[in-house]
Amino acid sequence: MNEKKRNKKWLWISGTAVIVVILIIALPALFRNNSAQADVGTGEIVTAFLGDLSASATASGQVEAQREAALALPSAGEVADVYVAVGDAVQTGDSLVKLDTADLERNVVSAQQSLAIQEANLATLTAPASDADIAAAEAAVASAQASLQDLLDGPSQDQITAARADVNAAQADVASASTQLADLQAAASDEELLAAQLALDLAQQAATSAAEQHSTILVTEPNQFIHQNRLDDMEFAARTAAVRANANLASAQEAYDTLVNGDPNSIAAAQASLALAVASRDAAQIQLDMLTMAATDAEIASAEASVASAAATLDQLQRGPSDYQVTQAEVAVEQAQIGLQQAEQSLADATLTAPFDGVVTAVHVNVGEMANGILVEMVDPGNLEVVLAVDEVDVGSITIGQPATITLETWPDETINGQVTAVAPQASNDASALVTYDVFLGLGETDLPILVGMTADAKLETADLSNVLLVPNAAVNVDRTNGQYSVNLVTVDGSGQQTYTETAVTVGLHDAQNTQIVSGLNEGDQLLVGEIAPVVEFGPGRGGPPPGMGN
Repeated sequence: MNEKKRNKKWLWISGTAVIVVILIIALPALFRNNSAQADVGTGEIVTAFLGDLSASATASGQVEAQREAALALPSAGEVADVYVAVGDAVQTGDSLVKLDTADLERNVVSAQQSLAIQEANLATLTAPASDADIAAAEAAVASAQASLQDLLDGPSQDQITAARADVNAAQADVASASTQLADLQAAASDEELLAAQLALDLAQQAATSAAEQHSTILVTEPNQFIHQNRLDDMEFAARTAAVRANANLASAQEAYDTLVNGDPNSIAAAQASLALAVASRDAAQIQLDMLTMAATDAEIASAEASVASAAATLDQLQRGPSDYQVTQAEVAVEQAQIGLQQAEQSLADATLTAPFDGVVTAVHVNVGEMANGILVEMVDPGNLEVVLAVDEVDVGSITIGQPATITLETWPDETINGQVTAVAPQASNDASALVTYDVFLGLGETDLPILVGMTADAKLETADLSNVLLVPNAAVNVDRTNGQYSVNLVTVDGSGQQTYTETAVTVGLHDAQNTQIVSGLNEGDQLLVGEIAPVVEFGPGRGGPPPGMGN
């Protein structure tokens, strides 16, 4: 009897405990079903319901310039000028950095000269031949043909006779010059030498006597018999006689020496005349020998080549240049033009210029340094945009032209209108496990002095839905590895036992509170928030997990 009472007591206690547990679980859930079911925690049960959804995506990013540039020169060199500093505003085409261009300028001048030469060559080649040029070429052909014919015909008898006469005349000139030289070099006779010696002695005595007389007058003093003027006249006469006597002595000495040794000037002239006569005779003999010799094959071949060359020159003048020659000359002109363009481009490339209107943000080189790598960095502050890092869950609902509301951390109370201008085609490459895509927002008009690098937050309205199936965001489980979504579906059997089943669902849009369920659930379905956990049942022999729960 007591045992039965104890069993009834335990049944009552167990039933009461189950009712209490059901009420503890169901009452909050029922209460939440009448609200937005936004603030739910792990272990709570929520109900799928029909409602309205205004979906939006929020993301943070930075203000960036749509146009920015890290500028470098195509070739290295010594920096001659740096025209800008950090913060300077520049316009398109403004010079930023310039290298030393002395060598490049010389290369341009050289290339210009080369082009001028090739253009002149082409003009000369294509210019028609003048009448004077053709006449001269025809005369050259006639002369070459005449020379060839003379070689083939050989000399005439008159030419040979004239050549032999030249040899004989030259031989006679040699004989005459030889005789004259011999006469000049022959020794004088004894009578001629004796007469010359006598004349020399007499001239010597006369010169001595004149000198003594002059000396006597020089030492004579004026007296009552000889006046000074008289002495002066006598001295002048004596001095003149002495000079004349010395001249006669010199002439007699030269005559005597000529007889003894011969006249050196006359002998030298005679020797030169003889040498000239011998050379003339030898030349005449060579000419005669050439006339009497037959022309060699080499001489005939050379004459024929001269005729062919003169004829080719005449033919080219008459026909003008060939297509090949003109093409070659035109190619040379084109190559010279390319060389000039390259030289001019190299000179232009030595100056770094601004590719757009903007502001200089960095200068990495100074005058005198070698330019290598990035030299100047700049941005365009007039074309700013916000670059957001948007979660992959939200990026599918973002489209080009979608409106956005932007706030900057610098001015959190100010809002700026914007719109989506682009979405990156691939995920950002960073070390985090979170997959995000860059979304670009164009900034609307604002008076705020926005700067590159400022932190921005944006809210993008993605959709506005009515009467769709919704569940709280916390009730949706996300497997990012596989891109799948699920919920913990709660079912109750006839005895009131709850079972929890992980059920795959297809989600649609979401806002800050609820997520749209496209498939997998029905209105009124109850869901467990968080991971499935075991529930302990009270009563004798109880304590294991409820049906459908894992250990």
